[in-house]
Amino acid sequence: MVDVAYKPETFRQATASAAVVMAKATAAMIRDGKFAKGDVLQIARLGGIAGAKQTSNVIPLCHPVRLTSVEIAFEFASETTLAISATATAVDRTGVEMEALSAATTAALTVYDMCKSVDRGMEIVSVRLESKSGGRSGDYRRQS
Repeated sequence: MVDVAYKPETFRQATASAAVVMAKATAAMIRDGKFAKGDVLQIARLGGIAGAKQTSNVIPLCHPVRLTSVEIAFEFASETTLAISATATAVDRTGVEMEALSAATTAALTVYDMCKSVDRGMEIVSVRLESKSGGRSGDYRRQS
């Protein structure tokens, strides 16, 4: 594990994304709230937040970070693709990229879990870091 004891605490923020590709009927069921387990997107939001908070417990050598906020947003990018965006924020000695990536991934996995009874062919795709700010390495923004 890298020693971060002497690094200054600074504002850190990172945004990651993921997408879930599914059948049109599955997407319609999500939009219409037709799943017996409940509101897919609200439960996936909770799953993503929990995933961010547990990052250091599942990623070896990842420092625990004192998150100040985690935001999860959903948008249907097409009839069959649910886009997920996760933003993690902290004032700490190390970045929150892994927390944002964990949040996006866990939210996508939660969507899969909620919908697998009707669509086992769903795919989780394009998990990636979109941007980060703060820290010694400065800012990063994915180029389109």
